Amino acid sequence: MSATFQWEDSYSVKVAALDNQHKKLFDLVSELHIAMSEGHGNDVAGDVLRRLIDYTVQHFSAEEMLMELHNFPGLVAHRAEHKALTDKVIAFKKEFDAGTGMITVQLMTFLLQWLKNHIQTVDQRYGDFMNSHGVH
Repeated sequence: MSATFQWEDSYSVKVAALDNQHKKLFDLVSELHIAMSEGHGNDVAGDVLRRLIDYTVQHFSAEEMLMELHNFPGLVAHRAEHKALTDKVIAFKKEFDAGTGMITVQLMTFLLQWLKNHIQTVDQRYGDFMNSHGVH
């Protein structure tokens, strides 16, 4: 497995439940990458993409509920970022299911870079805020 698809402590948002969910997202992207590198990307892509979408929606919902509960001031912008990614991945899944989309290195790069960037920049903004509200 490529080290680029593995969780690193620098991604931690200092909220254990959300860190665990982020780790699961890395695992799903890694699973897709492994299948692709073994020549089975398109064989398993539909199932992995479905699970990735389902888990992403579940994670985003949990993250947003926590932000709402504690009146996180960046919730509106954060929710918009979540919606943009969800819409993009759902659109890709529809293309894939219709036979017009393929699992490519570009898709893998997009997913990984989005995940890393979102966690290291956008999600990092709520870590200290949540900790200051007793959420660890």
